[in-house]
Amino acid sequence: MNINDIALTLETGIGVKTAAMLIAEFGSADAIYDAIYDATATEIIRRTSIREPLAEQLTRKEAHHRAERELAYIKKHGLTAIASTDADYPPLVREMSDPPHVLYVNGDVAALRMRCVSMVGTRTLSTYGQTMCDKLVRQLADRVPDLCIVSGLAFGIDVHCHRAALRYGVPTVAVLANTLPGVTPAPHADIARDIVAHGGAIVSECHSASKQTGNFYLARNRIIAGLSEGTIVVEAPFESGALSTADFALGYDRTVMAVPGRGTDDMSKGTNALIKNQRAAMVCSGEDVIRALAWDLYVPEVGERPVTPAPGLSADALGLLGCVPGGDAVSVDALVEMTALGHPALAPLLLELEFAGKIQRLPGGSYTKI
Repeated sequence: MNINDIALTLETGIGVKTAAMLIAEFGSADAIYDAIYDATATEIIRRTSIREPLAEQLTRKEAHHRAERELAYIKKHGLTAIASTDADYPPLVREMSDPPHVLYVNGDVAALRMRCVSMVGTRTLSTYGQTMCDKLVRQLADRVPDLCIVSGLAFGIDVHCHRAALRYGVPTVAVLANTLPGVTPAPHADIARDIVAHGGAIVSECHSASKQTGNFYLARNRIIAGLSEGTIVVEAPFESGALSTADFALGYDRTVMAVPGRGTDDMSKGTNALIKNQRAAMVCSGEDVIRALAWDLYVPEVGERPVTPAPGLSADALGLLGCVPGGDAVSVDALVEMTALGHPALAPLLLELEFAGKIQRLPGGSYTKI
């Protein structure tokens, strides 16, 4: 990856598909700019079918000044940038019809080339959704070597899958819709640090000059789908962004799986529809996932992975943990009564326990012990 790769992504009027077309025609960003330097705009237009103003813009190399600033930004924040022509670039992403030419990575780039499966779903997950996240990751961790769990670090199913991966010693990759090293949503910054610390990675296609207008989430979902051999929709209503990830996966000819739910549960209507319409294979266990991906043809049995220890807890957090019943949900108001602590004092302790993977927050604001 060099300045030409960065510059290509910063050229006004060149999106991911145009960049992919130019790379396919010339072979690399270096070759694109070398050809432009040696040829006239007319020859470039004839060879690529791009419009004349864009061809003339490329000959001026105006984006290279911004690319120099971008390289400085990458170095300052300790990021890694990989281009689609680099050996480190994830091969499954390169197979996409609209791959980002440059990916920005915080963490271990090698995680992007592991045996990846995406797990996505609703932000308002149920206890059932939490249980299935944990079950699938645990069972896959026991069977699949070189496993990596991919998701989007959003509230709900996404972050629960990342936490389960950390709990069972599996590297995990979070694909974000913002410029790194920032983390959205901000409350998940600690989880992002844990992901990087335990051999995973935080990934984005957004450069430092990207305007954060909320329009990168759909594009982010295509990368989640593209990184993985298959995508599991754990729990999702009809109107869920997770279903767009499934659509992208189907478009890339990847395996889509869905966890079934009760017909009366709104949070399972989207997953049930995927199964009913034969757009997704029904999975209820890690073994189901392995068979759906045909991993059983070459995946040997592996020993139990070490569970990642939770970070040290404060004495107050440990005391609060003893008040949370195992298996049953408890409300914040009930914890206030049991501990004689007010809501302001209780909130940071609950957050500490949640980040440590000791408790789960349930819909409605109640908590249960993991």
